[in-house]
Amino acid sequence: MSQLSELLKLSDQEKKNRGLLNTPREIAQQPDTWGGTFARLQKSRPEIKEFLRAAGVGGDPSQAPTVILVGAGTSDYTGRALVPLLRRMWKCEVIAVPSTDLMTDFPDYVVPGRSYLWISFSRSGQSPEGVTVLRKALADAPDIHHLVVTCNADGEMIRDVKGNRRAFAVLLDEAVNDRGLAMTSSFTNMVLAGQCLAHLGLANADSLDDYGDILGTLIEAGKSFLDIAADRAAELAAGSYNSACFVGSGPLKAVATESGLKLLELTAGKIRTVTESALGLRHGPMAVLDKETLFVCYLSNDECKRKYEADLLKEIGSKGLVRTRVAVGSNGKDLTSLAELVLGPKMMRPVADYYRAPVDIMFGQLLGLFFSMRCGLKPDTPSPTGAINRVVQGVQIYDVCSPSLKI
Repeated sequence: MSQLSELLKLSDQEKKNRGLLNTPREIAQQPDTWGGTFARLQKSRPEIKEFLRAAGVGGDPSQAPTVILVGAGTSDYTGRALVPLLRRMWKCEVIAVPSTDLMTDFPDYVVPGRSYLWISFSRSGQSPEGVTVLRKALADAPDIHHLVVTCNADGEMIRDVKGNRRAFAVLLDEAVNDRGLAMTSSFTNMVLAGQCLAHLGLANADSLDDYGDILGTLIEAGKSFLDIAADRAAELAAGSYNSACFVGSGPLKAVATESGLKLLELTAGKIRTVTESALGLRHGPMAVLDKETLFVCYLSNDECKRKYEADLLKEIGSKGLVRTRVAVGSNGKDLTSLAELVLGPKMMRPVADYYRAPVDIMFGQLLGLFFSMRCGLKPDTPSPTGAINRVVQGVQIYDVCSPSLKI
């Protein structure tokens, strides 16, 4: 029985006392919830395709909108995990802009006369910055199309777009509206919703069905990976690490970034983290590595990218910078010389990096869970000082800033 299964077997009272009522369950349920998200998008296929066409997606490339993926924290990393896939599939400019940046620099991202589609991701639909910039755009930039992906039927964002002909809301199942502080199943299901949208934006009527085949592989891989990842995460958490470094390339850089956040917030900052791309790490951030730093590399399935990642792992090993290198990838061949620990989900067939985030991130989530316990914290509410909360609080909203061009 895996370390995660042991936690799930605890009595409800013990789970409550130890702050384990929600987070372990929400991590464990992920592969079982992904099919439900796909079914929801599939059910709304005609309406979503019609909305995307009206927004300019999938039509004349010269009329394609600039797509801005909006979110804060993990919701921002949701967008970052989707940028490369949406750009490839929709053949238009796609960028991820945090709602926190839009709050302070709105005019720098919205050029008058340009066509835009905003896709806002939010677990709660209540993030103060997300709600504010959405309302600003609805009021002052009425030509922008908006698509909101959220897990909360009662959130302000879903209410704000209701009835707007230039807006559409994708509501995910209440089961993935995580109750724990850290976003886990909400993250992977919003990423999956975005992957569905990528296929729905194509003219090919069968594209979403093609994605269904990919999803089947992800679900099976996720189920097989959970126990392996949990046991390795628990073993690593028992070590004397006080920091961690996560790297990934392309879409997997967002997985590295989200992993860093999960470990940081679930340990209330007791385990410090740094995240980078495989090539970017040498340009300064490598200075953080020492024997107390856990090093995790999410290995690309792309042969060219993997060469760079392999060289980085070799260099870190030859210099003796860290005690433990962890390589996470679906193809574990010939990796034992590159890392002290190699793990990855069993894939029925190869899956491109564009789709791997929901499976790979579970290792980062589990590291956060077990390190949180090692630090004597309650994973459901790991911030004893109240420094962070499930929904950001204490943000005084003045206005969405409109910096002048005059200096």
